[in-house]
Amino acid sequence: MNNTLEFRNICKEFPGVKALNNVSFTAKSGQVLAMMGENGAGKSTLLKILNGDYQPTSGEYLINNELQHFKSPHEAIASGIGIIYQERQLVPYLTVAENIFMEDIPVKVSGLIDFPKLYSDAQYIIDQFQLPIKASDRVKDISVAFQQMVEIMKVYRRKPRIIAFDEPTASLSDSEINILFEIMGKLKKQGMIILYVSHRMKEIFQISDRIVILKDGQFVKDMDIKDTNPEELVRLMVGRSLGDVFNELDRNDKHGEVILDVKNLTSGIVKDVSFQVREGEILGFAGLIGAGRSETMRAIYGADKVEGGQIYLGGEIKHFKHPSEAINYGIALCPEDRKDEGIIAGRSIKENTTISILSRIRKFGLIDLAKEKSITESAIEDLNVKTPDMYKNIAELSGGNQQKVILGRCLATHPKILILDEPTKGIDVGAKSEIYKIICNLAKKGIGIIVISSELPEVMGLCDRVIVMSNGKISGELQQSETSEEKILTLAMADV
Repeated sequence: MNNTLEFRNICKEFPGVKALNNVSFTAKSGQVLAMMGENGAGKSTLLKILNGDYQPTSGEYLINNELQHFKSPHEAIASGIGIIYQERQLVPYLTVAENIFMEDIPVKVSGLIDFPKLYSDAQYIIDQFQLPIKASDRVKDISVAFQQMVEIMKVYRRKPRIIAFDEPTASLSDSEINILFEIMGKLKKQGMIILYVSHRMKEIFQISDRIVILKDGQFVKDMDIKDTNPEELVRLMVGRSLGDVFNELDRNDKHGEVILDVKNLTSGIVKDVSFQVREGEILGFAGLIGAGRSETMRAIYGADKVEGGQIYLGGEIKHFKHPSEAINYGIALCPEDRKDEGIIAGRSIKENTTISILSRIRKFGLIDLAKEKSITESAIEDLNVKTPDMYKNIAELSGGNQQKVILGRCLATHPKILILDEPTKGIDVGAKSEIYKIICNLAKKGIGIIVISSELPEVMGLCDRVIVMSNGKISGELQQSETSEEKILTLAMADV
């Protein structure tokens, strides 16, 4: 059967923001339609309208030429709509099986849960995805990547006629991405309508048949994948080429004294790691998933226990038992997992910006509201956060703007060392460019910056030096002038 999904003149307005403005296009079954655009272009807003989370201000959408109007996600699901958002929507203390069959748990005649059938049915789906997890595993005990796959299996199980993926691969390894794409290929052959949102060019050209470009809430272009290239897509999205992003940066070529000196650090999978960071330097950390990059930084930051080695901060030995201690001594960390470890969902931009410094802005035991407001206003202005005001719920911002707020929180602590773990994950080229400029400006102020990134062009284009890790150890170090994807990957796969 040839299914169609048509958007006609969709508009969506929020207070002070026009998120979508007369967006129209059609998606057909048996194709993967990629939706591309900068953060804030309206991609996720459009998906939330399709899913019944939002109601359009005007316009309409049709499935198989029938007008639809879903008032809730429940109605959308019942009509065969499946949306997989970048931010996971799982219950961590329940099992994988219970999450997959959340609203359709099999029960016996007695009314009790039929656990053997539940686990058997769930394991059948898990095996289709070729994952090394069990249906009885608790979600909180499996990796972030596997949690994302559970989110996908949860929607896949319902056999929807329309399925939309919103940055589904942000936390997946290459092998897991390949498995996902195999599943998507099967769904396409079954005649399903597939919408795919991603900022990763390689994926777009690997999996997509057509591409729709959105910019500032408006439709820009609809084209076949075979008729375009990455350079054209970037120009349509942001108005400049990909190579310009790093060439335009105002770099800091004056590095000061050693501010952080790590010697023979051991913590969990991290073994005997040593490196230095200088004032005003941008130091990159590259490596494959599980190489120990994030774990190294968590140990320095006091989030994980240090089992051996020394950490010198400004020439003094420091072993932090809690992140609050690290913050007080001038270390700030922007975590990789924006949802679970970064933003405080349901709270305002103001609350998210100042949460780490409340003890510093108290007056007679009460928060100095004027100071809190001033700090937040400065962060919004300095980091160009796109929002009508500081009281907006952070969960309603685009991924790029959420990342800027988290960065603003870190900067509010006046750090000497700033650790950025995957700072542009799930963020478009335009927002990346802004964050790169912010990082370079901070380096020029003398802050020592550590950037962990899985995107090789990012570490090569942004960082003064790149340390490569493999199997919990440092496998090599390269100056920026020495870096190449081949060299970094060779070191990342080294058996050290």
